Amino acid sequence: MKKRVIFYLSMIFIVETLSSCKVFSQKNTENTIVLRNSSSLALSQKAISIKREKLGTTKDLFPILIFKNDTIPAQTNDLDGDGFWDELFFTTDFLPNEEKKIALKWSEVDPKFTIKTSVRFGKREAENLPVHSDIKEILLANQVLKKLGYQKYQTDGPTWENDKVGFRHYLDGRNSKDVFGKKIPGITPENVGINEKGAVEDNYHVMHDWGRDIFPVGSSVGLGGYALWVDSKINRLGILGNDTINNVEKTTFKIVTEGPVNSVLSYHYQNWKASNRLYQVQETTSIWPGMYAYKNTVSIEGINGKETFLAAISNLNNKNPLQVVEAGDWICLIQHDYLTYERQWILGTAILVPKAIYQGYIEAPKTGQLTDSYLAKLKIENNKEISYYAVAAWELSADKDFADSVFFTNYVTNLAKQLSVKIQIKIK
Repeated sequence: MKKRVIFYLSMIFIVETLSSCKVFSQKNTENTIVLRNSSSLALSQKAISIKREKLGTTKDLFPILIFKNDTIPAQTNDLDGDGFWDELFFTTDFLPNEEKKIALKWSEVDPKFTIKTSVRFGKREAENLPVHSDIKEILLANQVLKKLGYQKYQTDGPTWENDKVGFRHYLDGRNSKDVFGKKIPGITPENVGINEKGAVEDNYHVMHDWGRDIFPVGSSVGLGGYALWVDSKINRLGILGNDTINNVEKTTFKIVTEGPVNSVLSYHYQNWKASNRLYQVQETTSIWPGMYAYKNTVSIEGINGKETFLAAISNLNNKNPLQVVEAGDWICLIQHDYLTYERQWILGTAILVPKAIYQGYIEAPKTGQLTDSYLAKLKIENNKEISYYAVAAWELSADKDFADSVFFTNYVTNLAKQLSVKIQIKIK
């Protein structure tokens, strides 16, 4: 297994690392990035993405961002997989109506920063073989959990996290989204989900110093999973644990990027059979520091106008009314209750879906292939991306006030308002 940094690097180390980089500061290799927050909102760790072609540099140099003599942690992402970076990604704070002028310099060495996002994915090729880390996987319809007879994947599939919260995806055919509650900001250990012999083991439903898996999923699709409404039927992407054949012919997973301020995962579902039709699905999951949430983006090929996209939020253990709140460009579906296993701790969960395509919500049945959920109905068009956010904040998180329902609701709506702000970007 690869070793992972599980603590914050000291500022001294970061400065030494940056000083060791060969930085070009001549006029012809130095620019200014001008960012403007034209809203009246203060923004915390606002995500900024800039395509490489807008920066006017070669593919083999790396950006260094300086603001008021401080270096902004940033990373370059190779989103198209051609071996060269094509996106500069970073987060930064803004005061209301603030304009920031950031010096952009270039280095021959990719600088290192404090690790605040991560992806963990491990698998084994046979039941008697140890788990090894990997960055990709192909799963065929007959290779699901029940058919194999053993769990192939560490933590049932990939886990992604930031400094606030962790999530996991059941890659074994179920395609549910689960929640890891974190008590500390450091990245969780690499061996979560395996034992000393390298075998898959459920050792994360007990409390550790870092936290634990806290969210019951059952036969829902968890927090941020999805389905299609076709011919008055809810069609689950994938199956339940006792099914032996998937309704997806081929699932292709890969870690697109894993870095200090952004991690991205990709799933492609080939020939998903739903209501006797075949669909091709592309899903991209992204996380960055500072938010108790992740972003999910889905596009589906084969849509003929009779389908409705359903974004899911599991309501297992929820005994309080669902809140539906409009904030900025988003509709927020919010729960706050003892949503954890055996109703032991308070957990707030929410999904933020685009207001422009929101068509109300329905509640999933108590029996069937997808149960125990609220499902936001969203208008979907063929091959057009739908992006939404899934939020989870535990009362044992670093921000202890999440035990209070008003605090959590305010957090969710403020996050939605901040996500609605579009930052103006100019390169000089």
